[in-house]
Amino acid sequence: MRPTIPVNSVNYSAPQRQLGLRLLRLREQRGYSQADLARALGLSASYLNQIERNKRPLTPAVQKKLGEVLGDVSSLFDDDEPAALQEALGETLRDLGLAEVSATELRALAGNLPQVSRALLDLHRRHLALREHAAALEFQLGEPGAGSTLPAGDQVREFFNRMHNHIPELDELAEQLFAEWGLSPGHVAPRLRQLLADRHGVLVEVAALQAGREKRHYDAGARRLWLPDYLEPGQQAFQMAAELALHGYLPQIDAVVARAGFTDEARIAQARIGLSNYFAGALVMPYMRFLRAAETSSYDIELLAHQFGVGFEAVCHRLSTLARRSAPGLPFFFIRVDRAGNVSKRHSATDFHFSQVGGSCPLWIVYEAFNQPGRILTQTARMPDGRRHFWLARQVSSGPVGHGQPRKTFAVALGCDLQHAERLVYSLGLDVQSPGNSVSIGPGCRVCPREDCMQRAFAQLPGR
Repeated sequence: MRPTIPVNSVNYSAPQRQLGLRLLRLREQRGYSQADLARALGLSASYLNQIERNKRPLTPAVQKKLGEVLGDVSSLFDDDEPAALQEALGETLRDLGLAEVSATELRALAGNLPQVSRALLDLHRRHLALREHAAALEFQLGEPGAGSTLPAGDQVREFFNRMHNHIPELDELAEQLFAEWGLSPGHVAPRLRQLLADRHGVLVEVAALQAGREKRHYDAGARRLWLPDYLEPGQQAFQMAAELALHGYLPQIDAVVARAGFTDEARIAQARIGLSNYFAGALVMPYMRFLRAAETSSYDIELLAHQFGVGFEAVCHRLSTLARRSAPGLPFFFIRVDRAGNVSKRHSATDFHFSQVGGSCPLWIVYEAFNQPGRILTQTARMPDGRRHFWLARQVSSGPVGHGQPRKTFAVALGCDLQHAERLVYSLGLDVQSPGNSVSIGPGCRVCPREDCMQRAFAQLPGR
């Protein structure tokens, strides 16, 4: 169960005009319809509707009941939220050339219209993604309007980015189940195998799978989950957890899908896969246990991989999801690329904008990782807007083992704003704050404004 917040423990001084919108957002995040929440609170739907429209006050009695039904409701009364929104709005407007907007105006917008503020930030992120996608595709294909529509996979990734790669209801559910099932970090596979069999009649078989089925294959007719024999126990656990999510917790996943606004089959299917994998990571690496281990080890990825029985990439991805309001981890960016520069995964717990297509800067450390397999490389990088980040990267491989066997090889990178670098074990002995140690990188030659770069492969697109 989620913890409840006593009525006398939170600050109810937040302006009433903000509470209705915050309550609506919280209700939708927890997967309740207005009628369902009203029923759980013992209210009429019309009364709850008036609260959400700020036509009726949120009384102490209703506040207490909300804590019992929804758990942690402290975000309704968080005075710090407008400040966080104000900072993000300032960055967005400066990027749009509106640097003259005063702090007073930003504070008024964030405080009085938080929903509108979030919508503006969302529109800006979509604007950046669509602008780059269209420019790159039109240049490559010579087809006007080629980038006007994002593929299903990109739209799902954009949803995760809007959520800062954190799905609170799935994280909380996984953490709760980890405790209920008596799981132990690094040793969850046997219990998950038993749960699949006992609760869903699904038997797990380990064998050499045919090419194209490297991760897992579910045979619905035979009710068999086939896993490749080269997976380590922790990797097997991850795949079993993802399958368990689809069998036992699809309503919770579909509630998130509905909130994302996906209605067509392709995007729903993609979203279900992404959310089931998210659940799997949250179950194998439960939030608070993983966060404490990360902080204790100064975010030592290899040590965390050993403790939780998973791979380097899985730890990097999990680190990019630690955005719980009450207990946040470091805000990381995570990306995975192949040798050709194709980005197959990108997630961010911040507003960092990843390139959608063709965003390969040859000076970025992630590409050097292919030349030094097995090593964790680091880099202090400066973007064209002057912002500096600390990056670490390593090559990873997956697939069948043995001579001549086809394997997939990628480079994964984990980054954060330079202000956080000293909290990482990888910064020890490095003068990361020195401007002279920063490498100037960009979003890719076709959209990069650096005209004097010796590694530029293409001229900047006109008008950029």
